[in-house]
Amino acid sequence: MSFETFSQLNWSIMTPEFIILGVIAILVLMDLFMPKTLDRKILGWIGIAAIFAALVYTLSMVGGPVQSILHDTFRIDSFALAFKLLILGGGALVLFLAISYEPKDGVERYQAEFYYLFLAAMLGGMIMTSSGDLITLFIGLELLSITSYILAGIRKFHGQSNESAMKYVINGSISSAITLFGMSYVYGLTGTTNLLDMASQLATLANSNHVYLLTIAFLLIVVGLAFKLAAAPFHMWAPDVYQGAPTPVTAFLSVVSKIAGFVIVIRVLLTVFSFAATDGPNSVPILFNMQNYLAVIAGATMIIGNVVALRQSDIKRMFAYSSIAHAGYLLVALTSMTPNMFQTIWFYLLAYLLMNLGGFAIIQVVTEKAGSTKIADFAGLYRRAPVLAVAMGILLVSLAGFPGTAGFIGKLNIFLGAFYAEPGHYVIASIMIATTVVSYFYYFGVMTQMFFRPAADESKFNIPFGILVVLIIAVVGSVLLGIMPNIAFDFLQNNLDVIGDFFK
Repeated sequence: MSFETFSQLNWSIMTPEFIILGVIAILVLMDLFMPKTLDRKILGWIGIAAIFAALVYTLSMVGGPVQSILHDTFRIDSFALAFKLLILGGGALVLFLAISYEPKDGVERYQAEFYYLFLAAMLGGMIMTSSGDLITLFIGLELLSITSYILAGIRKFHGQSNESAMKYVINGSISSAITLFGMSYVYGLTGTTNLLDMASQLATLANSNHVYLLTIAFLLIVVGLAFKLAAAPFHMWAPDVYQGAPTPVTAFLSVVSKIAGFVIVIRVLLTVFSFAATDGPNSVPILFNMQNYLAVIAGATMIIGNVVALRQSDIKRMFAYSSIAHAGYLLVALTSMTPNMFQTIWFYLLAYLLMNLGGFAIIQVVTEKAGSTKIADFAGLYRRAPVLAVAMGILLVSLAGFPGTAGFIGKLNIFLGAFYAEPGHYVIASIMIATTVVSYFYYFGVMTQMFFRPAADESKFNIPFGILVVLIIAVVGSVLLGIMPNIAFDFLQNNLDVIGDFFK
């Protein structure tokens, strides 16, 4: 590519990514030259400002045409914009948690690294949303993954943090290798890494041997990405990593990283395999033939996540298994393949972002004061901090899926999609209802501690500003989307033609 052609590309569509990348470079230099005595939290505020700037620019592109550069390697479509808004919004809330994070063992000397490593991880997720090519998709995935490994072990002298980083990097590396192996099969069959070019070539696939290889590729990619989503039976790393990582990192992994994981699942599986024929051009695509396999993974994920969560005495491990269960609910939506699947998954991720980050904000405050992460530390929280207890109660009710909350609307949409799909997925819908009922027991177990158990320590809580911001947004958002869900759905329907743009 000549310099003239290179300079004439529409680089403006990458402005949100350039903003985050530029601020990462600035934060690295500031950390290098700032006096060691100066509080590094200023870097966090700069990061938040950068995220808001990227968020505003992303919103300005909503409703615009599909655009791409570098031979469709990087594209801006409604799908990219919708999920990029979730990643940026979740990233801003996690940074508010990080600014307020002050554990008893102290991590002051590592705060600066956290801020620019976190922005780099978020940048990887943003690249994934706009990737139209396996190469850029994998680059974004690895940027997100490698920085997440470091963040999980950022407390160098904390044993659990070291253990979580080690388990995470081993499992993450294996999953990346399996995913890449599956992608290599698809590349070998098509001779291209462009997702849309792959789809057009695979639509005419007729050789039975090639179909066999493509089926193996599908299974390898699903297994590799199931590790990233912490879907059963590839969820083993999640509880230990969530428990050992600093609370803001755990919040990031449970929400922002999961959003990015579903982005790559939808991009690869729907673009490549929804047109890949199994027996000539008039046959059923591989993705629809494999729905039963996805349903098995979704069912196992919901059952294991919710049942094992019942036995947890550590709040972060409980939320880890809760996160696994919610990944199962989202896989139900993916399995159903209904016309409104995009909207259903997007809304559920938005609701999950609000209620989970709000929950981790309260977990951070309580565990910092108690010096441990036991569920018993929440005993008597209503007497010590009524605002925190009521907020946690609302968020737990939303996670459980009670009417009047965003969690209920999200689960209802997924259930109806599974029930009315063609053919109907009645078994997986029944498992979803049963496991949702099971989740009431461990969510309400926390509420029992907060409202009906005596407090071992009667001292009051000091709620930092960053925690307060996250709680207000999370609680108000969870209730508002539960009462008026059309706010989100109308935004998608009126501004983002996700299905129409996806294959352009």
